[in-house]
Amino acid sequence: MVFATKPAMAREMVAAVLDEGVPCAFVLADALYGSDYKFRTMLEDRGQPYVLAVRSNQVLRFIDEWQFIQTDPATLVAELEAQAWRPLSAGEGAKGPRLYDWARLPLKGCPQEGFARWLLARRSQRDPDAIAYYFAHAPSETTLAELAAAAGLRWTIEECFLRAKDDLGLDHCEARSWHGWHRHMSLVMAAAAFLTRIGAEQRRSAFGKRNETSPMIETEAA
Repeated sequence: MVFATKPAMAREMVAAVLDEGVPCAFVLADALYGSDYKFRTMLEDRGQPYVLAVRSNQVLRFIDEWQFIQTDPATLVAELEAQAWRPLSAGEGAKGPRLYDWARLPLKGCPQEGFARWLLARRSQRDPDAIAYYFAHAPSETTLAELAAAAGLRWTIEECFLRAKDDLGLDHCEARSWHGWHRHMSLVMAAAAFLTRIGAEQRRSAFGKRNETSPMIETEAA
């Protein structure tokens, strides 16, 4: 067992899951993994779509009309015109659809035929200065709405982690040994799966049960 960074461990774990044939529409991750070019390259070589968050100052280098250009996401997005932004939902939130303004810019150098790369940007409608940035890789016909929906799924994932930490003690592990950490994680995930199944069955039962407190009043036509 040797030391490995988080992006290196992510590359190994995600590759193992994909090798097993687990279906995956998009790989999602925060800026720690999105900034790792080896992680992005591993996914692109497999033809795996992704939407990975990146920092506003992430270095971008490319050739444009025989000129070498070095810039960053914040600079490129700041040059967009107003009509480049579209209001789209990032999924359902606690109070309804989470609406943001979205825009994307094509990035050159995609090695896979039929695929494209984009710089994706999400802007708050309440605070236009609050902008999140992503690198996206997907089939060329993928729409902006589909990329926005994929990026929004990270909120659902974060909610799952939060519930696992608050309700099941996901983060209550001292991680003093490799086996101890794996056993703790496995136990928490098994408990989360059990509770998810119970919750789904209860919702299904509640939706299919007649409301006895407010019975329907049947009337007959005279």
